Amino acid sequence: MSIELKETDVIWRNARLATMNPAISRINGKNNYSMLEQHDLITRNEKILAILPTGSVSTGQCKIIDVEKRLITPGLIDCHTHLVFGGNRASEWEQRLNGVSYEEISAQGGGINFTVNATRNSSAQQLEIAAQKRLNALMAEGVTTIEMKSGYGLDLANEEKQLNVVRALAQKNPIEISPTLLSAHATPPEYKHDPDAYIDLVCNIILPALWQKQLFESVDVFCETVGFNLNQTKRLFDAAKRLGIPVKGHVEQLSNLGGSELVAEYQGLSVDHIEYLDEKGIKAISDSGTVAVLLPGAFYFLRETKRPPVELLRQYGIPMAISTDFNPGTSPFTSLRLIMNMACVQFGLTPEEAWQGVTIHAARALGRGDSHGQLAAGYMADFIVWDAENPVDILYELGHNPLVHRIYRGEMTCHAHLNNIN
Repeated sequence: MSIELKETDVIWRNARLATMNPAISRINGKNNYSMLEQHDLITRNEKILAILPTGSVSTGQCKIIDVEKRLITPGLIDCHTHLVFGGNRASEWEQRLNGVSYEEISAQGGGINFTVNATRNSSAQQLEIAAQKRLNALMAEGVTTIEMKSGYGLDLANEEKQLNVVRALAQKNPIEISPTLLSAHATPPEYKHDPDAYIDLVCNIILPALWQKQLFESVDVFCETVGFNLNQTKRLFDAAKRLGIPVKGHVEQLSNLGGSELVAEYQGLSVDHIEYLDEKGIKAISDSGTVAVLLPGAFYFLRETKRPPVELLRQYGIPMAISTDFNPGTSPFTSLRLIMNMACVQFGLTPEEAWQGVTIHAARALGRGDSHGQLAAGYMADFIVWDAENPVDILYELGHNPLVHRIYRGEMTCHAHLNNIN
């Protein structure tokens, strides 16, 4: 490959590159994180310009950074979070551990309604301050792209407030944020006896109003026995389809309602949780190209026993993403590395599958498969330099942070000493 470098280009040299690029795995004839040795990673502005054998191109006057044989991976992608909300539910968790039933807690005003009330009663500034702390923890562990959902406002004003906080976080932080409308998360107290009327509100008022303000890029729903049924979900998806909005779904977490098949019917981006997904549903998402998002944090926190059908997903070649599902009720974990470890221990993923789950497959779950999630020419220059030799090290030993540099769109956002050679 013949390229002419500019003075402003940057060469990252002397690294082990876990590219996660499927094309490299095909060339190598094996799966090994699509690893490249003795190659230079070259960036130009916010994108990767090329990955070339070391010494194969004239460096000119461009900057060379010696990473001292450290590991470089794509930036981590957390493709399913509920990061913006008011209050917390630690006392509720303590009650559950002391034997109080969920029904009793709900009767006392606990559960999701507690978070809805706390979110409604919080100012945008209060929500942003709380969310920023969570976001800092995720960025410090290497997250460069993240999805954030609404769903704790459950009326027009408060859903807009949540999404405006998401927008503010995106403007103030070196991270790409994918905002999702999850107004169909639960039936709010004022519609307790008429969930169909609430779905009308979402479809006819909330969704079009906030879409017009460009506050989100996809629509989600909790399709479950304790959420919304298939007919209500279909009405929501139809409303999204009329406006050309991609859809996704919390489905098959507690039972099998056929939500995954419905998401597939609408060519949805992802089906998330899916512990009760069956082969019929897997066939449907295989045909539609929908990503399966596994959320082991909620599985762990709720002490569930029904695992998602990982072996069947493998058999059908379904891309499996994994995510923190950070939320106050069922997965209060701001560590994607911990979730990668959980995915291996609890769900039986291989470490390479876990890495694919927070890179190439997570990118696809957010509609960014052509620009994010791998080290390849033309992709965003979002990557991490780790003080590690192999990718498995990152999810094997928890409790300390091996991140050396976090690069977002070609710029270092976290610094440690490396030798610069000009």
